[in-house]
Amino acid sequence: MSDPLHRGLFLIVAFVLAGLLQSLWLHSRLSQALAIPLDGGRTFRGWPILGENKTLRGFVVMIPAAALAFAAVAAVVSLPPGVPPATLWQLAPAGYAALGAWAGFGFMVGELPNSFVKQRLGILPGQAPPSGLTTAICFTIDRLDSIVGMLAAVTIAVPTPWTTWLWVLILGPSIHWLFSWWLFRLGVKGRPA
Repeated sequence: MSDPLHRGLFLIVAFVLAGLLQSLWLHSRLSQALAIPLDGGRTFRGWPILGENKTLRGFVVMIPAAALAFAAVAAVVSLPPGVPPATLWQLAPAGYAALGAWAGFGFMVGELPNSFVKQRLGILPGQAPPSGLTTAICFTIDRLDSIVGMLAAVTIAVPTPWTTWLWVLILGPSIHWLFSWWLFRLGVKGRPA
């Protein structure tokens, strides 16, 4: 029988691992070669479509990192080996890797609408909005956008109860903020939000 909390914890642990790999990659000099804007430098109504912070280098590592993390976490919790617990999705190891890749793609795509809107509002990449209310709204959306994108991707692929969404949306934003703070400390991001 599936357990929404176990599935939620599985997703969180897998994305913590994928996030660690992505953080290391983004901090490396090698990643700079792929700092190619996803919008190709094109504009919409005079503003960049997504901005200079949305580059290929994030996608290049998050998708395989999530695939690897999903497969690794599934392998660790599978007893006997190769048999995932009944509380998780009943997928083969390759199925978990595919689900992880798809979830990683959803995670990255989930950030793009927020970046588009920020560009329309004139909020420069990596900068805080000018007003208190806009700052609070953007801070909240920044914590949730990629998580919702990931959850939507997972839900398209495998049965995911709303209570799993709830667990991930309660626990995930704090962890997401910690990664943003860590990337700021590493010098990858211009601000800790």
